[in-house]
Amino acid sequence: MRRDEFTEMRAFLEVARERSFTRAAVKLGVTRSALSHTIRALEERLGVRLLARTTRDVAPTAMGERLVQSIEHHFEGISAEITALKALSDKPSGHVRIVCPDDAIELVFRDRLKPFLREYTDIQVELIVDNGFTNIVERQYDAGVRLGEAIARDMVAVRIGPDVSYSVVGSPEYFERYPVPESPQDLTTHNCVNLRLPTSGGLYAWEFQEYGREFSVRVDGQLVYSNIGSAVDAALDGMGIAYAPTDLIRGYVNDGHLREVIKDWCPTFQGYHLYYPNKRNHSPAFSTFVDAFRFRLGTGY
Repeated sequence: MRRDEFTEMRAFLEVARERSFTRAAVKLGVTRSALSHTIRALEERLGVRLLARTTRDVAPTAMGERLVQSIEHHFEGISAEITALKALSDKPSGHVRIVCPDDAIELVFRDRLKPFLREYTDIQVELIVDNGFTNIVERQYDAGVRLGEAIARDMVAVRIGPDVSYSVVGSPEYFERYPVPESPQDLTTHNCVNLRLPTSGGLYAWEFQEYGREFSVRVDGQLVYSNIGSAVDAALDGMGIAYAPTDLIRGYVNDGHLREVIKDWCPTFQGYHLYYPNKRNHSPAFSTFVDAFRFRLGTGY
């Protein structure tokens, strides 16, 4: 079918449905005279009269009604397919690459990824674990994840989780062999599981607070890891005391596998934030990801 034939058929069908040249012209976005000319050209080409015109009404003739029955379902099918294709084109798709510390996967992403991926089946999410201060621009990541106070000022920061509190924990087996510390300073005599900072190469100094004063304690021990998950596992195995996000160890504390100590000194930090360069042309997939994981007060995440 040529394009002009398609236009004529669509115009005829609209007039037959509306039973008015005026209303059909408005729906088609053409003038009434142009529409009348199109229908006349169609009738002349087919050699039959398709519409019976009166001063008050327009109705299909017998031949016109036959043509309506023949072509209507085809145009409805075309319209439905166009709508479906538009819906697909409006659906975000693409690859999102995020670098984050290992505990953020458990605390921020794990519970929320499942419904997100189910809703947006054309988006692929790649989470790269790195506990250092990664240069996301140089490494070509879409965004990184850090606690709020650690974000550079030249970055856009979107909060994706509630405040994060930290705990000092050890297993009952460990505390059968060593006295329970009563202050952060007592930790210097314990076998503590250290965390190596990938960026600086140094060991992380455990942070505490007392009466609004913040301070750090450098601990020592036989084990050093580069991720918090392994440090928690070491504490569970009775090999030392670990310093980890409270939500990460809460289940182990509740079931008695770990014991929290010196809780009054343990700090709370601003929640995890997604940070990324301030540029205009973010992909639809990334924008959808940011909006889905944005922290909303009162929802728990």
